[in-house]
Amino acid sequence: MTQDVIFQTLGTLSGQQIGVVTLNIEKALNALNLDMVKAMTKQLKQWQQDDSIAFVVLDGSGDKAFCAGGDVRAIYHASVATPQQMTIEACDFFTQEYQLDYLLHQYGKPVMVWGDGIVMGGGLGLMAGGSHRIVTERSRIAMPEVTIGLYPDVGGSYFLNRMPGKTGLFLGLTAYNMNAADAAYVNLGNHFLGSDDKEPLFDALAEVNWSKNSSDNHTLLTQLLNRMQDATQADIGESLLEQYQTEIDMLMQGEIEDVHHQLSTLDTELDWLKRAQKTAMAGSPLSWFLIFAQANIGSDKSLADCFKWELGVSVNCCSHGDFCEGVRALLIDKDRNPQWQFSHASEVTPEAVTQLLTSPWAVDAHPLKHM
Repeated sequence: MTQDVIFQTLGTLSGQQIGVVTLNIEKALNALNLDMVKAMTKQLKQWQQDDSIAFVVLDGSGDKAFCAGGDVRAIYHASVATPQQMTIEACDFFTQEYQLDYLLHQYGKPVMVWGDGIVMGGGLGLMAGGSHRIVTERSRIAMPEVTIGLYPDVGGSYFLNRMPGKTGLFLGLTAYNMNAADAAYVNLGNHFLGSDDKEPLFDALAEVNWSKNSSDNHTLLTQLLNRMQDATQADIGESLLEQYQTEIDMLMQGEIEDVHHQLSTLDTELDWLKRAQKTAMAGSPLSWFLIFAQANIGSDKSLADCFKWELGVSVNCCSHGDFCEGVRALLIDKDRNPQWQFSHASEVTPEAVTQLLTSPWAVDAHPLKHM
């Protein structure tokens, strides 16, 4: 049986080793399942304590995707079987996924992410935790949760609210596909290389004089990536998010009713904006309210508090929200015709929103209380 995630160590001339994690379900675009999350957490903790490991690399098999998100089918089936109830499957998956993401953010040693191809949802949660986040001319990065009755979780409450202007809200509502230049503009990618630079990069990594000092290794890795970025022949492209920042801010201005009106009545010749508009208007109205609640958190909450907030909302989406219907329409029956609980944002009741935003746990019983 093929391993869903592969762990290897690469030797270097310095004697230090590089730990490599490869997500290995190419046919499913390397979507994360619970077993993969558990295995990665265990291995990363071991490498974190191992002085012979200079740093860690996260990669995906194949050339289509780093990671297209989480494999949510098990959560869907458990939630459908027990309507209106929080399931062990939902609680376990989101708890352990967020713990893994948090581990990456707090890792100490450098974490280099090869963000080539599709990076979506849970894949972006992994990438955002990396210290050295490489994007390529093939990178397509998005948070498409509005299409399945969720909202941009996996730390989105932290990193979306630290983007320029109203960009984070726009990305959450529209599932806009970022290219490398967009990712650099919003600080999701901090290094750019061509997809063909991968093999030369790994060759070069083996020749660096790595040390046992994490701070030194951060500097050495940054210097290497900067040199290779300066030499690459690939084109990073242009950032539409940067180019149209003023228009995006105006489109996202005001309360939810204002933004809904501005998006629904938008008349544009820009194909990328038409796609964004279409996705937003077809998304779950409940998700719209969650995405606005998330945006209203601002940049005050710590990363740990963001994950704690997200865990409550995510499990509530599975038991009370539009998640099951969204997954059914997109991944199970694949009819792409979700019947949301509310057909329009104006119909969403305050009670329905409050139910989703109220944590199912007391503070001292929260699964992430030790984060």
